[in-house]
Formats: sequence, C-alpha cells, structure tokens
Amino acid sequence: MPNISVSEEFRAICPTFKGAAIIANVSNSPTSKALWQEITDECCQLNSAYTTDSIKERSGIAATRAAYRKAGKDPSRYRPACEQLARRTLQGKDLYSIDTIVDIGNLVSLSTGYATAMLDLEKIEGEEIILRLGKSDDIYEGIGRGRLNIESLPVYCDSATGIATPTSDSVKTKISSETQRLLMLINAYDGDSENLHFSINKAIDLLKQYADAQNVEQFIYE
Repeated sequence: MPNISVSEEFRAICPTFKGAAIIANVSNSPTSKALWQEITDECCQLNSAYTTDSIKERSGIAATRAAYRKAGKDPSRYRPACEQLARRTLQGKDLYSIDTIVDIGNLVSLSTGYATAMLDLEKIEGEEIILRLGKSDDIYEGIGRGRLNIESLPVYCDSATGIATPTSDSVKTKISSETQRLLMLINAYDGDSENLHFSINKAIDLLKQYADAQNVEQFIYE
C-alpha cells in the first residue's frame, strides 16, 4: 500500500481537505446494463436537484473551485472533472461509457460531488504519493486533454511524475482492460466526513458488485 501525504503548500490553500484511498484487486470489463442504469438514475436525480449554474454551489465542487482560485488557477478554464461530468448531464448531453472501473468512479463522483481518480496501481512508481501544487516544469499528459499545464494545480505525484489531478487523471496511470490492481482516490475538498464515508462505502459496494473487488483496503488521509 503506498503512503499518501499532503504537502504544507497544499494545506495552506485548502485546510479543510480530506482524502480517501481504496485499494483492491479488480476485474475490469465493458460496463454492464445494470451499472449504466444506476448511472442513468443518478443523472436523473442530479437534474432534479441542480442546474448548470447552481451545480457550482454543491459543497464538494464549490470547495474544489475555491482551492483552485486560491492557488491561482481558473476553475472555469481548468474545470474539475466532477463539475465537468455533472454539467454535461445538466446540459442534456449523453455521458460516455468507458469501462466498468472508470464508470464506477464517475458514478461516485455524480453521487457525491467529489473528484475521484481511478488509477492502475501497478503503473505507479515508488511507495510514496504526495498531493502538492504543480510546478512550472511539471510535464503532465491528461486523459483526453493532451499536455496539460498543471502549474499551481493540485496534483498527486509518485516518485517520478504527476499521476492525477481533479481536472484530469494522467495517461501514465490510465485504467485499461488489463488493470488488476486499482487505486481509487476520493477528494473531499470540503472536509465533510459524513459524505466522504458515504463515498467510500458506495465505491466499495459498487466495486464488489460490478468489478469483483477482492482484498479491499481503505484509509483516509488529510
């Protein structure tokens, strides 16, 4: 299990932050009809509760945006993925199905308002992961985003490079059909312990139900 720490620089811009890590052996596959129905149902609930304007005030999203602004990053230009996803469904656009693991992460994000990262644990280098702010010389390729300027953006880094930001996970640790060891990160920028524990339990239930998760471990860091 990797050791995850939070830099003092990051704590200064978001003192309320709490994160959760889930590690499990998993089996990835195309998304089932049952899982996609759960996602569809969650989108319907989201549409009944929020608009494209009010979604920015959802606690987890608002706290993430506030941290971006405090760090000097425009949250509308580098929109957190949890907000991107919610806005897409609120705009009446169809969501894209990727695979079981990634879609579980998206479902948890839609349910909670928290940015999630679904990472192939075997692609992570070293035993230490740190959440810090990006530097000007950091090189980062986001999934579906290409080269991403992560200077001042919150970023998880292994011993070599960045592996995840709230805006986009990294190509380096991208989930594939061959992924067998998952590291899931849940980012509660608002520090809401109740919602974070709900997120953890929901994620584990979904991983067990749809991805045959085994040897599940979890821990909270802040």
